[in-house]
Amino acid sequence: MILTHNDARHAAGVFKDFFDSFDRIDDYMRKVKMERVVNMSPSLPGLGPETDMFDQFDIHPNDMDITIVDARLSDFMTYMELVTSAPVESSIPGKQMTLFVKEKNTGLLIGMIRFGSPTINSRPRNEWLGRPLDTKKKEVMKRFNDSVIMGFNIVPMQPFGFNYLGGKLLAALCCTHEIRQKLNAKYNANICMFETTSLYGSSKSSSMYDGMKPILRFNGLTDSNFAPMINDNNYRKLNGWFTEKNGEPLVPNDASSRKLKTQTKMVSIIKNSLKKYDENEYKEFCDVFKNALNLTEKKRSFYSTYGYDNVPDYLNMKTDTLIKKENFDRFYQENMIDWWKKKAGKRYESLKSDGRLRSVVETWNTNAEDIDIIR
Repeated sequence: MILTHNDARHAAGVFKDFFDSFDRIDDYMRKVKMERVVNMSPSLPGLGPETDMFDQFDIHPNDMDITIVDARLSDFMTYMELVTSAPVESSIPGKQMTLFVKEKNTGLLIGMIRFGSPTINSRPRNEWLGRPLDTKKKEVMKRFNDSVIMGFNIVPMQPFGFNYLGGKLLAALCCTHEIRQKLNAKYNANICMFETTSLYGSSKSSSMYDGMKPILRFNGLTDSNFAPMINDNNYRKLNGWFTEKNGEPLVPNDASSRKLKTQTKMVSIIKNSLKKYDENEYKEFCDVFKNALNLTEKKRSFYSTYGYDNVPDYLNMKTDTLIKKENFDRFYQENMIDWWKKKAGKRYESLKSDGRLRSVVETWNTNAEDIDIIR
């Protein structure tokens, strides 16, 4: 598909006007999120889903009983939209498992976890394994797909996360044998490696996953090769516009990650069209996306091997047998929660002593203007 010169200029201008208005990733996230907030239905006091979120901040973490329950995707996305700053899509490629983490005594929600398939190519993982995956070998890819899972979303309610180190609790639960066995049962797999990345990367010197060794270990910064998505309103308008020009959607309606694939297709068509008509305009449009790449930071990458000793050899097909480390039992849920309670107790007591304990539940549909933690 090749656009007319004027149409190519018009479509390019939509991307340029949007991305030129941001200098930092948190500005971008807040802009996109605030636009979505306008489309959220306001809750009546005491009746919205935010009333399910943990708000009993007089409870010491030692007195909490942590439980994990399955979450329907629709329910999961409802709470995600209320809590997280980053734009979140319901459709992700490959595996997917969504969980709620609750405090059992109160029955209140303290966090959400979504697992998904990891990226095939990851610089930190490649360096850790000693080489990139040989994607041409079916047995290598099957071993990888059956062995590695990614923490796609790890989001504590706020201020539970702030008061109680909620992000560390959720991340530790991701690394438990109970969760690993749950994934194995769902996908007939043999999971031995968990990966996740921080929201921020190269612009921040720390992450909520720091200080979690040997549960989670930092293994470098990811590459940043993708520009972020344009906002919902511009996407909807351009998608309709391109569909009309093309006579059908650019990407089938049932495709996975449809929004990402559609934007990628749009950009490709604009580039090919501008290159045909004007080399300078083509280069200018390419520069828009080079600059937009700065909004998508290199993320801090972390991994866990669930207490297995020889995961690199297993993934590199040098062995078919996983060997347990001496600390293998540490990765059972009960032990992980005990580890968290010790850290969370110190955090809670310190905040309480200093008068810095937060008590207002933060959701984008009730107090968006007051939210200062981008997560």
